[in-house]
Amino acid sequence: MHNVITLATRQSKLALWQTEHVAAELRRHHPGLEVRLLPLSTRGDEVLDRSLSEIGGKGVFLKELERALLDGEADVAVHSLKDVPAESPPGLELSVVLPRADWADWWLTADGSTPGDLPAGARVGTSSLRRQSQLLRAYPHLEVVPIRGNVQTRLGLMTSGKVDAVILAAAGLQRLGLPLDHRLALTPPEFLPAPGQGVIVTQCRAGDDAVERLLAPLECARTRDQVSAERAVVAAMGADCRMPLAALATIDERGELELAARLCSPDGRQTVEISLRGPRAEAQALGRKAGHHLLAEGGSEIIAAINLK
Repeated sequence: MHNVITLATRQSKLALWQTEHVAAELRRHHPGLEVRLLPLSTRGDEVLDRSLSEIGGKGVFLKELERALLDGEADVAVHSLKDVPAESPPGLELSVVLPRADWADWWLTADGSTPGDLPAGARVGTSSLRRQSQLLRAYPHLEVVPIRGNVQTRLGLMTSGKVDAVILAAAGLQRLGLPLDHRLALTPPEFLPAPGQGVIVTQCRAGDDAVERLLAPLECARTRDQVSAERAVVAAMGADCRMPLAALATIDERGELELAARLCSPDGRQTVEISLRGPRAEAQALGRKAGHHLLAEGGSEIIAAINLK
């Protein structure tokens, strides 16, 4: 059994919070275990003058952490699940899924304006095609401005008036404990989150049983079933983090899984969507069915048009 375990993490405040949370859970379940952090800079953090889709999608936040695992510098990498591609590189695997936090996106303004309050041409900052496409679908009079950088940088663009509003993940803002005077949750049916949004996941070397045993108590079976359905939609569509795909799986009071998935064109004018329900044990099958439906009903054309740009 390990006496020391090293966790690779990005250097942003949010990534460090998430990794410190995993470290605290490991110490709680394994008194006497020494947990070390290995903060690393990633290409996604360094290249801020181009969109994520231009530099390789959200997977660019993972590469250095995965290299540290493969090289033996770290035992575990801690990620936001929504940044993780459907397939892990050879030699690595996702190990445990922690309990889900708030999965919603928050609409943030300096004065409390809602999307419907803003005038035509008002500027909304987001780097996400998914957020952009759903916003323009509901509010085509708005203008979307691509923004990059950490949470504090993007909030600063709003408070300084460079944009009229920004859209950010609720979980990250809550984890950082940032004071926000005006926020509006963007929720179904108009808005769906990214697959896996609000979930922290760990990654380790395949077959590293000792590390897997240490991580096992952190697993949340309920969240695992939810994100298994959501990520199966991604896999069935051959999607990556650049696609404007939204998906949310919830579990009702009877223990059945409900899955909603949506793909919109970046301008919001074309939409394909589906809602399914079934047993939790069939989470992946439901996700695959949803993904194949989206492709067949027009998703292939939306994806092809995005890839041509």
